[in-house]
Amino acid sequence: MTLTRRAMLQVGGGTFAGYCLAADPVLAQAIKTDTTGIVAGEAEVKIGDYGMPVYEARPASGSGYPIVLVISEIFGVHEYIRDSTRRFAKAGYYAIAPELFKREGGVAQLTNIQDILKIVLAQPRPQTLGDLKAAVDWAKTRPGVRADRVGVTGWCWGGSTTIQVAATNPDMKAAVAWYGPPARPYQGPSGPVSGFDVAKDIKIPFLFLLGSTDTNPQVADGRKFAEMVKQVNRNVEIVVYDGAGHGFHADYRPSYNPVAAADAWKRCVDWFNEYLKG
Repeated sequence: MTLTRRAMLQVGGGTFAGYCLAADPVLAQAIKTDTTGIVAGEAEVKIGDYGMPVYEARPASGSGYPIVLVISEIFGVHEYIRDSTRRFAKAGYYAIAPELFKREGGVAQLTNIQDILKIVLAQPRPQTLGDLKAAVDWAKTRPGVRADRVGVTGWCWGGSTTIQVAATNPDMKAAVAWYGPPARPYQGPSGPVSGFDVAKDIKIPFLFLLGSTDTNPQVADGRKFAEMVKQVNRNVEIVVYDGAGHGFHADYRPSYNPVAAADAWKRCVDWFNEYLKG
């Protein structure tokens, strides 16, 4: 059976639980952030002979803006991710969202979840982390940035990847992960690496945002991960939104919970304000 993105909206658990699934068409409730007062657009980061597309947004004037690395769900840098990137620019950040699946041909044109997951789950961990580091290194050269203040955030697969980045990239000063399963494996040279495996390496302020009805990650997994990080890092906070499910911030989907999403966004920005601007 081939499951399309639309059909997958009806799947509440099982193999595909824990992935933000794109709505088709995008719902009218989706937030639309304009470019008044900011500069936003596409660019390319050269990594050897490869050109990685990125979407960037920053305030139109001024300087000293911290960098926020924005990591997408499995659907790449679609409009929801672009809009969220613009929201960070409106909050006084230089934000960059790298397109991490172009090497494999991209995912935007794919219509069933199996083809998308085939690309995402096979991607080597060193490639993912290397491309994200390249995005940050390039971001440091952009106008108006404060290169010594870098944070990372992401949703779903991007939330799990945020855990990996927080544990490995020394540039990071703060992290906010949105409902990313810490058990999700990343393919390393010596075998799969999960968030639980790298929890001991996270030494930066870390905020974990979860929904109480999510099945992947379940709240128990989120709390277990947070407790593991707290063994080496006291600056960890987990927030669980009662009645919210997976993808509660994804305003283009039926899973959107506007109350939880608004509070979580404020907490995310406040977290970065404290640790990147403070």
